Amino acid sequence: MSKSILIHENGGPEKMKLEDVEVGSPGPGQVKVRHTAIGLNFIDVYTRSGLYQTPLPNAVGREGAGVIVEVGPRVKGFKKGDRVAYCGVLGAYCEERLMGTDQLVHVPKGVSDEQAAAIMLKGMTTEYLVDHTPKGWLKKGDTILFHAAAGGVGLLFGQWAKARGYKVIGTTSSAEKAALAKKNGYKWVIDYTKDDIVAEVKKITKGKGVPVVFDGVGKDTWNASLDCLQPRGLMVSFGNASGAVPPVSLGILNTKGSLYVTRPSLGAYTATRAELEASAKSLFKMVKSGKVKIAIDQRYPLAEAAQAHIDLESRKTTGQTVLVP
Repeated sequence: MSKSILIHENGGPEKMKLEDVEVGSPGPGQVKVRHTAIGLNFIDVYTRSGLYQTPLPNAVGREGAGVIVEVGPRVKGFKKGDRVAYCGVLGAYCEERLMGTDQLVHVPKGVSDEQAAAIMLKGMTTEYLVDHTPKGWLKKGDTILFHAAAGGVGLLFGQWAKARGYKVIGTTSSAEKAALAKKNGYKWVIDYTKDDIVAEVKKITKGKGVPVVFDGVGKDTWNASLDCLQPRGLMVSFGNASGAVPPVSLGILNTKGSLYVTRPSLGAYTATRAELEASAKSLFKMVKSGKVKIAIDQRYPLAEAAQAHIDLESRKTTGQTVLVP
């Protein structure tokens, strides 16, 4: 038997229970992975709460790293003992699980299991946000805006964007988080609890606004994000940390300057095996180069996943967090 955190119904953190499960042996094209680290992400909160509907019961998480302990029939490219990682596959809050090899990538030397588990989802999200979504919108030296700069994606984004030659404005909720963001690539940081985001962005950009805003917060920052954009600017709305953006009239994009909006997802940018491998390769290359540094800021035993969710939702966590089986 193996331990797993399961939810049988949607709701608060108390709905997550540690249970014994029978994992079984891998079938054709599958391997059994023993987790060494599991990533914690805000999408896990959406899964638990029911904001994102998923089959029940399930083991909540969507990324992890570990070692292959058993190989099923007709598996190519993976063997027992390989270090592997994945993201976007529901059911990660467990000690062991069966995985299709089409969902796995090899973890190279120079990247630890904890680093891989912490950054697969957030790092590959950062990769598509910086390198793909705004293609044609940005050139080196441009100033852009990113909300929640001290969060898991935020700290990676600041470093990655700086490495690509962009100047980044971040928003945070405290002086401590602002200092952390500045250490991770942000040129300017706005404390939204004290200062008006739009006014500060306009001050920094001498009234022009920014060509692109990256907004993973959602409802609370939607209007401010639009008001920070230049005419014909791009709003990249990639998350709902404060809740889903309510229905809006498309006419608002016209009145605010013929704006563009996209609602991207990692799945759309890694839809093929080639895209998945290319994204992971780019991520691991950035980590190994030192241009993007990964610090594990919080660790929780798997059994304390509920507390990890409480801390995440109350914004007590910063940077990268892992659950340890």
